[in-house]
Amino acid sequence: MQKQYFVYILTNRTNNVLYTGVTNNLSRRLEEHKNASQSSFTGKYKVNRLVYYEETTDIYAAITREKQIKAGSRQKKIDLINSINPEWKDLSAEY
Repeated sequence: MQKQYFVYILTNRTNNVLYTGVTNNLSRRLEEHKNASQSSFTGKYKVNRLVYYEETTDIYAAITREKQIKAGSRQKKIDLINSINPEWKDLSAEY
């Protein structure tokens, strides 16, 4: 069985903060973000709504893609989210 890796973007309730990450267990990682302490970035800014994700079986591709997304402008991230989730619905129910 091949491992799955996820590159994801989270936002807060008002969609003004974007957070990009990578994980091998999206449901666990989302739970960690939802329960994050106030001292962490995602806890401080209440960044816990999944608005974008990609899957791959290659960890190196996932890390490279995460870096690529992080290096892009805010507008590029918004365009990426809009390409699959134009209403910015919370996709975490899928996981």
